[in-house]
Amino acid sequence: MGATVCAAVAADPALQLVAAVDTTGDVTAQGVTISRELKVLADTQAEVVVDFSIAAAARVTLPWLALHGVHAVVGTTGFTDDDLAAFKQEFARSNCVIAPNFAIGAVLMMRFAEIAAPFFETAEIIEIHHDGKVDSPSGTAVSTAQRMAAASADWAKDPTTHEAVAGARGAKGPADIRIHAVRMRGAVANQEVVLGTQGQTLTIRHDTIDRISFMPGVVLACKKIADHPGLTLGLDALLGI
Repeated sequence: MGATVCAAVAADPALQLVAAVDTTGDVTAQGVTISRELKVLADTQAEVVVDFSIAAAARVTLPWLALHGVHAVVGTTGFTDDDLAAFKQEFARSNCVIAPNFAIGAVLMMRFAEIAAPFFETAEIIEIHHDGKVDSPSGTAVSTAQRMAAASADWAKDPTTHEAVAGARGAKGPADIRIHAVRMRGAVANQEVVLGTQGQTLTIRHDTIDRISFMPGVVLACKKIADHPGLTLGLDALLGI
């Protein structure tokens, strides 16, 4: 993902790639030498940093960026409520956008599911990701369930009383909305939300075919983050939806 982000930033005439950080180091991306040290971000006077890492690493990087007044565009997932509360306090001199998904179609998918939720009594979420993704369920699936649960409290009870195979009904998310995580070789990132009521179902699905699908959202966030003070969760505010 890092190489794709670097390429997208370098390709946009309104942005300039000035530095890159990774634990590997000693290689280049778009003509920029990748450093192992966060210090390079200050040395090059980076104004916005894009973080697609893991939660453990981001818990170190984001406070450092906040301390140095650098904006952060974050695609890392797995943060706790305590993490988010800390980031909200820390980002006073600069801004931070944390989004579970930077694909604009996926953002719209979550919004559509939120709008539909009050009109249905049952719903399930199936997320499909590549077999290199080590966590489950995805941040997008959890965020979708949270938004649907907030939009409606009137969900029918699950009639299942026995699972012949434990876990067959998936995991219980917010409001007991079931979430099913699939890890599949050949996939990138896909999610569908299936809602049901009397005599009808509604399926809202988004498919990611290539990681480049996330780049318009990343570039948009880089350009607009200065206009959104403090901590912003999700791309919705940046898209105006």
